[in-house]
Amino acid sequence: MISRLFRASLFAGVVMAATPAMAQTKWNLPAAYPADNPHSENLVAFAKDVEAATSGKLQITIHPGASLFKAPDIKRAVVTGQAQMGEVLLSIHENEDPMFGIDVVPFLATSFPDAMKLYQASKPAIVKKLDAQGLKLLFVVPWAPQGVYVNKPLATIEDMKGLKWRAYNVGTARIGELVGAQSVTIQAAELPQALATGVVNSFMSSGGTGYDSKAWESLKYFYDVQAWIPKDYTFVNKAAFEALDKPTQEAILKAAATAETRGWKAWQEKANWYLDQLKAKGMSVEPPSPALKAGFQKIGDQLTGDWLKKAGADGQAVVDAYKKM
Repeated sequence: MISRLFRASLFAGVVMAATPAMAQTKWNLPAAYPADNPHSENLVAFAKDVEAATSGKLQITIHPGASLFKAPDIKRAVVTGQAQMGEVLLSIHENEDPMFGIDVVPFLATSFPDAMKLYQASKPAIVKKLDAQGLKLLFVVPWAPQGVYVNKPLATIEDMKGLKWRAYNVGTARIGELVGAQSVTIQAAELPQALATGVVNSFMSSGGTGYDSKAWESLKYFYDVQAWIPKDYTFVNKAAFEALDKPTQEAILKAAATAETRGWKAWQEKANWYLDQLKAKGMSVEPPSPALKAGFQKIGDQLTGDWLKKAGADGQAVVDAYKKM
């Protein structure tokens, strides 16, 4: 009897000791960009807001710089439950669904106000598509407008022929093809090494990516084409989210809304700062010549037509809704 009582009390003690640990939930959130990138910093702030709102009940660990999963693998990792949350540049999945590439349709939305309108117009369709894949969208944050980094002056689009062009989605790969460049698919985390080793000598991206990759160490020119404003999407595995209690779900959604507002504000403030940093590091930062701009516009018209054909009636409906805003 004494032995049984001892074992029972010991078991009760183990259960009581384990209860706090069992009540605490730990999640992983893989991301593709360096820890000091505004996207990663925003994710860290989001995780802190969630932890504070849940009194430590839900702890989210951010894994920046593609340290947990490479950029193209993050979305699949969240779908399959290998990670509970993730942040991706949604346009890298345009081959999966044309709607995922709507914010990189050239010259459709080139300012932050227009990018927000396009987000609002496309959000219902994208939410529906992500939901069908088992993902719940939490928040969306833009990058700065996209320009062209290159190792030589560009007067016209013809000057891009033969360049080793870094592509990161369908649109950038197609641009490389149309200008006669050699396209190489490289995600952000691998870009610094690709530039340093000469695998690529040109690419299209934001001032933020150029700063992160220290583009000035290999390239000398940045043309502020302002082709589009891509966006990063942060989502959660829907089953994991629904398994949480209501107060925790509400804490996540509230923190997500705050993160979205904070992220848009940060990028609007830092867009010009990044360009100033490129100049300070010795890069030539300038608008495209009229001839170069006209060349990009022609390519943009072709890519827009291609996208609308792929996206069909759903894509046209979103574009029409956006243009009415």
